[in-house]
Amino acid sequence: MVRPLLRLTARSNAFASPSRTRIATSSASASRALFSSAASHRLPSALRSDAHPRTATTVPAAPRMTWSRASSHTAQAAIPQTPDVKVTAAAPGQLSGVDAAIVAVVSSEGSPELVGNVDSVNTKTVQQLKKLGFKGKAQSTVIVPGGENDPAPVLLFVGLGEQPENGFKPETLRRAAGVAVRAAGAAELKNVAVIFPAETPEAVVAVAEGASLGTYTWNQYKTEKSEAGVQSIQVVTKDEDAVRRAEIAARHTKRARDLVNTPPNFLYPATFAEQAQKAAKGLDNVTVEVWDEKKLKDERMGGILGVCQGSQHTPRLVKISYAPSGASKKLAIVGKGITFDSGGISLKPSKGMHEMKGDMGGAAATLHAVLCAAELKLPVNVTGFLCLAENMPSGSALKNGDVITQRTGTTVQILNTDAEGRLVLADGLAVAQSKETGYGTEEADPDLLLDIATLTGAQMAALGTRTAGLMGDDKAVEAVRAASGRSGEQFWAMPFPDEMLEDLKSTTADLDNIGSVPWGGMLKAGIFLQQFAGKKGNWGHLDIAGPSGNFGKPHGYTSTEGTGFGVRTLVEVAKGLAQ
Repeated sequence: MVRPLLRLTARSNAFASPSRTRIATSSASASRALFSSAASHRLPSALRSDAHPRTATTVPAAPRMTWSRASSHTAQAAIPQTPDVKVTAAAPGQLSGVDAAIVAVVSSEGSPELVGNVDSVNTKTVQQLKKLGFKGKAQSTVIVPGGENDPAPVLLFVGLGEQPENGFKPETLRRAAGVAVRAAGAAELKNVAVIFPAETPEAVVAVAEGASLGTYTWNQYKTEKSEAGVQSIQVVTKDEDAVRRAEIAARHTKRARDLVNTPPNFLYPATFAEQAQKAAKGLDNVTVEVWDEKKLKDERMGGILGVCQGSQHTPRLVKISYAPSGASKKLAIVGKGITFDSGGISLKPSKGMHEMKGDMGGAAATLHAVLCAAELKLPVNVTGFLCLAENMPSGSALKNGDVITQRTGTTVQILNTDAEGRLVLADGLAVAQSKETGYGTEEADPDLLLDIATLTGAQMAALGTRTAGLMGDDKAVEAVRAASGRSGEQFWAMPFPDEMLEDLKSTTADLDNIGSVPWGGMLKAGIFLQQFAGKKGNWGHLDIAGPSGNFGKPHGYTSTEGTGFGVRTLVEVAKGLAQ
């Protein structure tokens, strides 16, 4: 029996070294429970299950609603979205209507120095920076009044650090642009120009993406909303197409952030499916198919059905396909969409539980990667499978010791109901494969099959909160690593120890949903999914538990709470496959 025993007194990153973690006796206000899956082992839930504990931030409460399992859905106001920010290209010397110009500077021998296309900036203004002690340190900012002949009445300088011999990496530019635009918004500057050293299309994309992402603020459930924030951005460049592509990618990343941030009484499987249908309207070559509870039963989706059987909200599987004419290559993405994860019968502690509204970050990234690929008109087929369920305790909930049958016919014994994400993904991976398997639905095998999920707290124990874990077949791992290098989203490839499969073999069923040995939780979750990924050598697993949410301070172009992590990398995977 899995039950709360102890609590941690430190934040989630304390899990990185179990030998140093301070442990105290359990109480009703425990911040993170430790669980046992066998009499001889005691292990933090975060290292064993799909939980990813964090320190809480205050989120405005949304109205409480009452629901019926019979309908699982009550009509209500549309789920809000953050306002769009206009991002355009402006040729050098062609700025109009800007309140401020954001100008990048480098640090040269401890002093700021202009870099890039900055002929319009008065050198006397730059001299003020030295008097203010501004040195051009990376991501530092300072605001000064514009002088005679300056491009705007206000100048916001942002440091890039020392200039490297081979030029700045796109991610350096992306982060600096995000920091600068956020600073401009805090200063109530509405319309800004961005003047950066961006000489290549990749650099222009990075600057425009970072600037757009840096505008993001989530306040949709506040009754009094601040009007501060940048509303339009002009990127100084002649490359209009690069800015256009960047605006699309950034906008879909922000839409994924919106979904992750939406309270779970507004976003649950049925309303998530509705959002997917609404978002796809008007896009060429995009179709959406929704499987409700009856269809899921008909299709033998035992994992999704099992996870959701304790909830008043019925599950959904959403298949969203972008199929442009003439495209031959095919990418399939399976996204974990647990719209709220209480842990089920293996209940999580209350502190920090509200963050589990974001346990659908993989499905949000999947949805908006497909939509972004469609809007960019990429010459590649991209299909997303959103596995949507809510994991709640009740008299009808899945129990520890229960045995479920996945779509493939594999039986799984439940040893921890908080290890639920792998159960829904297993069904999704099966559906995403070829009809030839006997359980797939696709007419042809995907060239790449990826799953993306906020899957394990063990991912954060190993890699922290800004780097995602990556496992799978070599073909998929290399594709994601290459895409990550272009998107700036960090992934680290993890090993695939074959011997760990032995710890998942069950004495009661084919598999247990967790192992009995307390270490390697991220790896075992990946190995569990491997059993459902087919034998084509094309599968990759992306564990984004850490970087999907930011519950500290904003950094670079990354906002607090939902980050939209994964959208841009998945789009880059699609681009790479199309080439």
